[in-house]
Amino acid sequence: MIKILKSDEIDKKEILSREIKSYPEQEKTVRDIIRDVAENGDAAVRKYTKLFDGVEPYDFAVSQSEIDEAFEKVGKSFLAILKKAKNNIEAFHKKQIRKGFEIKKQNGIVLGQKFTPLESVGVYVPGGTASYPSTVLMNVVPAKIAGVKNIVMTTPPDKKTGKVKAEILAAAKIAGVDKIYKVGGAQAVAALAYGTETIPAVCKIVGPGNIFVAIAKKEVFGKVGIDMIAGPSEILILADNSANPDFLAADLLSQAEHDKLASAILVTDSEKIANDTAAALEKRLENLPRNEIASAAIQNNSKIILTKDMEEAISISDAIAPEHLELAVANPFETLEKVHNAGSIFLGHFTPEPLGDYFAGPNHTLPTNGSAKFSSPLSVDDFVKKSSYIFYSEQNLKRVEKDVAAFARREGLDAHAQAVEARSLKNE
Repeated sequence: MIKILKSDEIDKKEILSREIKSYPEQEKTVRDIIRDVAENGDAAVRKYTKLFDGVEPYDFAVSQSEIDEAFEKVGKSFLAILKKAKNNIEAFHKKQIRKGFEIKKQNGIVLGQKFTPLESVGVYVPGGTASYPSTVLMNVVPAKIAGVKNIVMTTPPDKKTGKVKAEILAAAKIAGVDKIYKVGGAQAVAALAYGTETIPAVCKIVGPGNIFVAIAKKEVFGKVGIDMIAGPSEILILADNSANPDFLAADLLSQAEHDKLASAILVTDSEKIANDTAAALEKRLENLPRNEIASAAIQNNSKIILTKDMEEAISISDAIAPEHLELAVANPFETLEKVHNAGSIFLGHFTPEPLGDYFAGPNHTLPTNGSAKFSSPLSVDDFVKKSSYIFYSEQNLKRVEKDVAAFARREGLDAHAQAVEARSLKNE
């Protein structure tokens, strides 16, 4: 049964505490794997693929015939859905494209900023017994829009067949992945970071994964870029008395079924909504296929918080800074203006969170663990880099030479000053 707490009864320190835990055993294992792959390349990758997945692939690369076979296997109906989702994601992310700028001053000084796509990106897609074609679309489409020329995807092989799930390969073809490798776990992250005889090194690694993948991404950060270290899934719903308790229960469970560590929170100023939602949750849990996982998440990490009014509810939501925020209120656009911290926001009674997971267009790779206070969803910006540039003529440099040199010497950096002054001395 989900806990119902009044706002003055909650332990705010406990609710807001989502510390990044330390996993010393797993961290040591991951470091050993990364070192092995960096030193021994394909041989190490094969070793760990056999050890963890029970598969010993002769060739990591997925062939074109495998991709074509998967495209046929998934069926026309699902292909049509994938294409619709891809088009929605593409349309949304095209609006994120940014252009550089240039400032030309009257005296001939030129200042500017340019955007350059990353040369290569590695997309990690969870696999094995699961299938996440949505992850493929959400990570690859913005990279393509950004102009990344080489997009490499790694995903674990199925332990029974040794193949990649057909849905994942179909999504990869539709999204435009350049090369796919049947490799998962920390060994895949290491291969993408350091390169092997078969798998090329990339500039940045994106995509979710289990604890070993998350640790591996953290370990290789600096050698390559990464998108984020994602924690368990979170949903927070703000609801007033216009909400439908059964809708609320269904939406809370949509995230609770992800993981036993997932968090599902309802914040409302209506005692009736709180009680009716709790009852609806119990009813829906009875027949849920992933009952064991969802029940653990609801029991251990979830709660209903009853507030004095919606202003207090919004304040609590902002303090938690959830990954997914639903505004199940009568005037969602009005409430939207008052919200400051959330990864993705779903407005009204007919915008359930799974719309964002699969189809609507905004990215579903979102900040967790309260990091929505300072970070943003995956976007086209994650696949480009910015460079600034400066042009000064000889005359322009002479005008500011003394100021720059004095500034440099004030910091105790005489060579900096001399680098400016040298241009004048050459003419003396």
